[in-house]
Amino acid sequence: MTAAATPAYAGLTPRQVLEALEAVGLHGDGRILQLNSYENRVFQLFLEDGGAVVAKFYRPGRWSDAQIVEEHRFATELAADEVPVVPPLPLRAAADAPAGLLLQPADAPTLATLAHHRFAVATRCAGREPELDRPGTLQRLGRFIGRLHAVGRRGAFQHRWVMDPVRDGHAARDALLACGLIPDTHVDSWRSACDQALAALQAAIERAGPLRWLRLHGDCHLGNVLWREEGEQAGPHMVDLDDACMGPAVQDLWMLVSGDALSMHAQLDELLDGYRAFADFDRRELVLIEPLRTLRLVRHSAWLAARWHDPAFPAAFPFFGSAAWWSQHTAQLREQAEAMASGSA
Repeated sequence: MTAAATPAYAGLTPRQVLEALEAVGLHGDGRILQLNSYENRVFQLFLEDGGAVVAKFYRPGRWSDAQIVEEHRFATELAADEVPVVPPLPLRAAADAPAGLLLQPADAPTLATLAHHRFAVATRCAGREPELDRPGTLQRLGRFIGRLHAVGRRGAFQHRWVMDPVRDGHAARDALLACGLIPDTHVDSWRSACDQALAALQAAIERAGPLRWLRLHGDCHLGNVLWREEGEQAGPHMVDLDDACMGPAVQDLWMLVSGDALSMHAQLDELLDGYRAFADFDRRELVLIEPLRTLRLVRHSAWLAARWHDPAFPAAFPFFGSAAWWSQHTAQLREQAEAMASGSA
């Protein structure tokens, strides 16, 4: 299998989703809603008992079973430490489950495989995107991430991705040059800008020196944070650890700040004020912000190119591959090279 959508995965039907859930003893009442997710197929289902769950069907070939189970164990560990995440539910085979149903791990199953589909189930968690202009929001987000990282530092992933910005940036560059989606008129200018940006990224990484990597969320932007307003669990929640990895702590902070340099510094100070209540922060990591932003720019483009044969992607990202898109991307990479050369953080 590859990370591109297989025909069976791309054509996953509501009936198949319901049957998969029935195999683990969760009986839907017929109401099913596909949620916004490009990488995986995610569904909200209402159950006959009046409850509701969210089922995630993993894209074939992206993660191994061992990597998914390690993600689940991390989420369960966080929840046990009362960090507000939504862990996968324990699964058990229904009495009439198909013979081909596989549950992993054996001691506490959270990952099911049925008819080549791998899926996990979690309790539905409602909320909205945090409003960063509300007083105290950034500080509370910082406390939340600090708690997550305090748990993350207790161990290390054995199977998940380990960030290496230099290696990962060059791998994404090479994949884009080989994908055939960059217009011929833009290949040379894009290659030059990308090479310049990656050279500046490497120099910035070397200036930072050796840093400590830890288990972290990995894709901590506002779209991946749910804010709840009421009850004992009011505040930020994480509902998905699909990109959990080993990396620097600042990876889970920099995507939460925006604006000009002065605004970003003020926002970072507020985030770190909350973060340090639960975890130490090495300020040398601040020099990684622009390199990590550059890495995200290149890897995001490589991700789109790798998924372009999935019908959902051209429909969702119609401008990708156009001359205007690559012109803009080239300009962004040049701006990033300048930012890293000037030492901006």
